[in-house]
Amino acid sequence: MTEVLFYHLTEARCDDALPPLVEKSLERGWRIGLKLKDEESCAHFDGLLWTYSDTSFLPHGRDDEADGAEQPILLTTGSENRNGADIRFFVGGAPVDAVEGYKRVVVMFDGHDNDELALARSEWKRLRGEGHALTYWQQGMDGRWSKKS
Repeated sequence: MTEVLFYHLTEARCDDALPPLVEKSLERGWRIGLKLKDEESCAHFDGLLWTYSDTSFLPHGRDDEADGAEQPILLTTGSENRNGADIRFFVGGAPVDAVEGYKRVVVMFDGHDNDELALARSEWKRLRGEGHALTYWQQGMDGRWSKKS
């Protein structure tokens, strides 16, 4: 079964917490799928990954682009794994689907958004019932992640 990590944002915004996790995934040599809720979110993260740091950027493309399958990081609203991603991030209330076949899945949710909290709880129960290995990580006051279960 797929290893699924739930990341509960309590201190930082997703815009600040996601890029370092994506960078670490690239450093491992993994290809990345970034599932977003809608096209508006896709456009937002498309801009963010180019500009989040003054000294670097995260090379990526969008699923609606012709060369999307060739990108090391692919932003999508769909369920397909067009770029052969090893890890898939579900962000900003994106529905969790198609978790099989990845080395790791990350569900990142905002602890201050009731809809995202409810979705994360529902997905935790569903994925646990399907037999996936689940872990829950929560942000501390310093922004660092600690494993809670």
